[in-house]
Order: sequence, then structure tokens, then C-alpha cells
Amino acid sequence: MSTDDTPSTRTNSFALQDRLFAGITQCFALLVLITLLAILASLLAGAWQTLSQTGPSFFVSSAWDPVRKLFGGVAPLWGTIATATIALLVGVPVSFGIAIFLTEMCPPVLKRPLGTAVELLAAIPSIIYGMWGLFVFAPLFAETLQPLMINTLGKLPLVGVLFQGTPMGFGVFTAGLILAVMVIPFIASVMRDVFETTPPILKESAYGLGATTWEVVWNVVLPYTKAGVIGGIMLGLGRALGETMAVTFVIGNFNQLDSLSLFQAANSITSALANEFAEAGAGLHQASLIYLGLVLFFITFVVLALSKLLLLRLKKSEIGRASCRERV
Repeated sequence: MSTDDTPSTRTNSFALQDRLFAGITQCFALLVLITLLAILASLLAGAWQTLSQTGPSFFVSSAWDPVRKLFGGVAPLWGTIATATIALLVGVPVSFGIAIFLTEMCPPVLKRPLGTAVELLAAIPSIIYGMWGLFVFAPLFAETLQPLMINTLGKLPLVGVLFQGTPMGFGVFTAGLILAVMVIPFIASVMRDVFETTPPILKESAYGLGATTWEVVWNVVLPYTKAGVIGGIMLGLGRALGETMAVTFVIGNFNQLDSLSLFQAANSITSALANEFAEAGAGLHQASLIYLGLVLFFITFVVLALSKLLLLRLKKSEIGRASCRERV
């Protein structure tokens, strides 16, 4: 036997390979962190002029006038938060229903085709959604649903201010609905996949005790898969916050916040960047747009951090309940 083939030599070789592999993967992980910090630093450097000159007043002013060098971020910030909120309020229940149907009630012959069709919706380019929203959905919405909502919801106290205005078809509400259509495939696909990880014996036991389908989903499937469900919702929220072209087509691209009506033409951070950044001159205008990008970066980071904390709390509570059952 050659001295190079001794067990100790092979062990040292494997240990060297493991250390090399661990070092390479650690470099990849650090590269992600360095890239994130570099993006943050570049945004801070680009937005520094607005940060130093405008300060906190950027978030309380709705004026956006490049000629007079007046820039306020209230209007695009409101448009971003409102459209993402509408997208989740509409998209999450629909996605939940799709996932329940595909996993619990769908006939086997239709399960695969319908699941594939839902996934294919995610492959449609966002500009196609925007064109469909502008030329098909917005006119239909202005003629039918929007006047109905103005005459009914618009007359309610407090919330009625959100549903007042002229039925033009485009605006925050339309952009939110288009975003809802776009996030449904992502959320529904994730929910369906995590629902299918529920052990069949748990569901069969619940059905054996006389539980209905809704009771099985609510009391068995959701508690078992809540971490994955929250992850799917956060994925959809990330898509809604960062979407650009579809929102640009239907939100109206109006940089003033005259009222809180969801039917008024408005703007979002992404649509403002898409419309103005290429033509913005160096100086306060460009710095203000980069500042909007920094705000969107911060919003996304906060949302992901909160979702992570929520998942950690859920995991901690599950461990606590498990330890209590073991003591009992």
C-alpha cells in the first residue's frame, strides 16, 4: 500500500476539502452582505443632498416641483403603501381560496392543469399586466364598478373619503387591483405547496372526528403550515412593493396628494423613478429620486425584518407549547 493512501492521509485530505468548501461558501455569504451594504452606501451617497437640505420635512410635504426645486415624498410614499395594501387585502384571500381548492377539494383530473395555470400567471411580464390594465380593465372599471363604489361606499362615514371622486378608471385602487392579480400566483403557489406538506394522518384524523373541510384547514392545516403561509404572503408583498411597469401604466402618475381618495390619480415610488430618473438633472432632483429609492429599500427591509421576527416568535411559542406537553 502506498503511503499516500493511508487512512490518516485520506482523512487529512477530506478535512482540507471541507475547510476549503466552508471557506468558499462563507465568501459567498459575505459577498451578499457586502453587496447589500454597498447598495445602501450608494443610495445614501446619492441622496445625501436631499437628506442634508430637506431632512424630515421630505416626509410631510406633498409638493413635487422640479422647476422650483421643491420635493416632498408624501405622494409617492402614500401610493406605494396604499397599492401594496390593496394588493394584499384582495390577493391573500383569493390565494388562500385557490390553495384550499387545489389541495382539499379539486378533482384529481383538474388538480395538475389548474395548478400549472396558476403558476403560468406568474410568468406573464409585468408590462403585459400594465397594458391589460390600461386598455381593458381601467375603462371597464370606470364604467361599472367604480361608479357603484362611489354611490355606495363613498357615502359611508369616515371610510367614505377613500371612495369619492370622478370615475376615471385609473388611480391607486386600480393599481392595487392589478398588483393583486400579479401577486396571486406567487402567494397561491406557496400556500398550495406548504398545505401539501401537512401529514395526511392529521387531516384524516380530523375528518374521522367529524370535522368539516373548513375546520380541517383552519384548525389543522394552517397551524401546521403557518410559517410557510407567512413566507408566501411576504413574497407577494415584496412583489407588490417593487413592481414598476404595471403600476406606471394605471396609477395616473400624478405627484400631488390632493385627497386620500383611492380613485384619484397618484404616484408610487417605483413609478416616479421609472418616469423621471432618466430625465432628472444632477442635483436636488436626482438626489430626491434616489432618496425615494432609499425609502423603498428601508420599507422592504423593515417588512422582511418584521416577518422574520414574527416567524421567530411563532417558532418560540411552538417550542414552549411542546415543552409544556412533554412536562404534562
